[in-house]
Amino acid sequence: MKRIVFLISFILISLKLHAQESKINWISFEQLEDSLQTKPKKVFISFYADWCTYCKKMDATAFKDIEIIRILNNNYYAIKLNAETKDTIVFEGKEYINKNIGKSRKPTHQIPLLLASRINMPFSLPANIVLDESFKIKGRYFEYLSPKKLISILKKD
Repeated sequence: MKRIVFLISFILISLKLHAQESKINWISFEQLEDSLQTKPKKVFISFYADWCTYCKKMDATAFKDIEIIRILNNNYYAIKLNAETKDTIVFEGKEYINKNIGKSRKPTHQIPLLLASRINMPFSLPANIVLDESFKIKGRYFEYLSPKKLISILKKD
C-alpha cells in the first residue's frame, strides 16, 4: 500500500512539474520593468499579429518546444506582444500608444516600431528581439524561426 501511495504521489508531482515547464512564462512590459530592477536577465520579445501565419507557426512549433521553453523560462524574461495592440503601455515612466489606429489597415503600436524597425524597410512580422541584461538589443530576427534556429539564437545571445 505504501508503494502505491508513493507511486501515485511521485506521478502527481511529476505531472505538476511537467505542466509548469510545458509553457513559456510570458510577462508584460509592466512586469518586465519590475523584474529587471529585482533581477537583471536577458529579455526575449516576440511581436506578432493575429493575421500573421508565421507567427502562428512559431506558436505551434518553436514556442511549444521543451528546450526553448526551458531556456526562456530559466535564462530570459519573455514577452509576447500583439504588434497591433490598442493598449497604452507604461515602461520606464513613459507611455507608449498605438498612434496608427484608424490611420492604417494594420496599425502598429509604438513599442514594436521602436524596437523592431529597420532603416529603409517596412515593419514586418514575425519580429523577435533579444536584449541583454542592460536592455541593449543583441539581435533582431524578422522571419519564422524554427525550433532549431531559435535554440541556436537563445544559446548564442
